Amino acid sequence: MQGTLNRRDLLVSFTAAGASAIAGAAVAQPAFSPGTAGKPSGPCLSGAALGWNPDKGQYALPPLPYAFNALEPHIDAKTMEVHHDKHHAAYVAGANKALLELSRIREGGDAGLVKHWTRELSFHLSGHINHTLFWKLMAPPSKGGGGQPSSGLLSAIERDFGAFEKFVAQFKAAAIQVEGGGWAWLVLEPISGRLLIVQQEKQQDMFPTGCRPLLGIDVWEHAYYLKYQNQRSAYVDGWFKVVDWTFVQCLFDESSR
Repeated sequence: MQGTLNRRDLLVSFTAAGASAIAGAAVAQPAFSPGTAGKPSGPCLSGAALGWNPDKGQYALPPLPYAFNALEPHIDAKTMEVHHDKHHAAYVAGANKALLELSRIREGGDAGLVKHWTRELSFHLSGHINHTLFWKLMAPPSKGGGGQPSSGLLSAIERDFGAFEKFVAQFKAAAIQVEGGGWAWLVLEPISGRLLIVQQEKQQDMFPTGCRPLLGIDVWEHAYYLKYQNQRSAYVDGWFKVVDWTFVQCLFDESSR
């Protein structure tokens, strides 16, 4: 992946990562920021927000959109620091390594390694995209975190899950019951137009083809173990208190167009 990352290239990357909903954002566009009355003043997510450098043909780790301690007491500062600066950074490095090795193969390297490096790209780029979304899906309670959605998203949740409380109960159960490391996601299935809750093993497995991510929680142990130890359910409860429903609404609106 060299030169300018165009719309088609971005779509290929996001589809491989199970995140094609945000593929249409232009690389040069600014990242999402809340505007008047909670309306977004830019696209939900752009290539620039993923740290893509078209000159170098690689990704860089984007900074957190808030301080490490901004989500306390629900998520502690040390966890946020290690999670972002170590784990997320490792996924960025892994994605760049896979892109480089695939480039070398195209220039005459061992084609027998395409399967290996393609899998590495899927895992690490998925981790990078998932985490970039994850940070933006949270906000301090003083900055809008917590509560519940409004407008069209709430209506869609009530339509497809019966009530917001029923959605929360199913989402929490899905997150708690992920086997090993992985994620739980609220997604929009674009063909039927309905909302679903799915589990995602590791960073990319079990994500339905074409589904567009709206809300995801990382339930790998590195996301919560320093504070919550083995109490994953307590972490999930605390996480719901910092969900940024304005950003979820932005993703839903873009995915529904």
